[in-house]
Amino acid sequence: MERNDHMPFTTIKTEELIHEKKQKDKAFAKQWDESRNEYKLIQEMIKIRKEQHITQTQLAKMTGNKQQSISRIEKKLVKPSLATFCKIINTLGYDLKIVKR
Repeated sequence: MERNDHMPFTTIKTEELIHEKKQKDKAFAKQWDESRNEYKLIQEMIKIRKEQHITQTQLAKMTGNKQQSISRIEKKLVKPSLATFCKIINTLGYDLKIVKR
């Protein structure tokens, strides 16, 4: 006997929900915006590492970290300290700059 259960799916408009929540809750809005900036920085770091054909293991050795630490940072399971992040991007040949919006 073949079982053919269909799971109902609901469309969720995530961007709209987040926008509404940000409008109603200023603390949430601040936290959300800060997390987006962190996410973008980590994504850029990953992109640079991959463009240079450097593995997580190689980057870990170059920076004195463990591969697992690099992996956790890239999976956004942990937030690196500013010192750790700067060390990683400096090792990749980049600097962190502060620019006026």
